[in-house]
Amino acid sequence: MAPKQRMRIANEKATKNITLRGNVPKSSKSAEEEAPVGPWLLALFIFVVCGSAVFQIIQSIRMA
Repeated sequence: MAPKQRMRIANEKATKNITLRGNVPKSSKSAEEEAPVGPWLLALFIFVVCGSAVFQIIQSIRMA
């Protein structure tokens, strides 16, 4: 994209923000961004980590 065309697009975007008069969003990114990891995957990960820790504790008690 040519520099003049990029500048024109940026100016048009800024002009739209000027006409909103205080109602400009704080960020140009969408407000509905989800977490990178779903809740089920996070629960599975915690279950595996905690379960393996409990299993390791039980195994070390049996060996002692």
